[in-house]
Amino acid sequence: MKKRIGVVLSGCGVFDGSEIHEAVCTLLAINRNGAESICMAPDMELSEVNHLTGNETGAKRNVLVESARIARGKIKNIAEVKAADLDAVIFPGGFGAAKNLCTFAFKGPEATIQADVARLLKEMVAAKKPIGAICIAPALIAATLGKEYAPKVTIGNDSGTASAINQTGSSHVDCPVTEFVVDRENKIVSTPAYMLASNIAEAADGIEKAVKAVIDLI
Repeated sequence: MKKRIGVVLSGCGVFDGSEIHEAVCTLLAINRNGAESICMAPDMELSEVNHLTGNETGAKRNVLVESARIARGKIKNIAEVKAADLDAVIFPGGFGAAKNLCTFAFKGPEATIQADVARLLKEMVAAKKPIGAICIAPALIAATLGKEYAPKVTIGNDSGTASAINQTGSSHVDCPVTEFVVDRENKIVSTPAYMLASNIAEAADGIEKAVKAVIDLI
């Protein structure tokens, strides 16, 4: 029986959704480690960003529909997924993790969390099932679990983001781009990826190690 690894997507594109390189590297690493990926996303609106100019267009798109592009159409509404369905869960980065899955991009440590994302995260940590977080996604983990579980996570070494993470009750640990941090007590693995990476190979190195570490914790 293959291990079932949930991959929570937040759209399609670094500026308004999931960082595509990080999402693909995550899916590839899961497959190469002999596990099965189960993609999911919330059914909600996002504010579209033109990825050529970096400006908001004023248009809205649907997070689940956009995430389906990365998942090749094989994706679930996160509202229908429970911890009992998974052996572990991983969150790729991209601004969607901080804007759509939660409001960390706007509110920092006071962020609110999308209801089903918060529910699934709390179910996973209570069931002692591993959680992986990539790039800015550890801020989502910190904002959701900080007060109750005080997890140790990394987003690399950005002092402003690290300070906001510490204010949630979590602890930030500095980490180089091709490495990862493991909170063994809470079974949480995080890696900086494009918070530090200057190219896809650097991001992939850290992601591949982090995904293997998540699977090893199952």
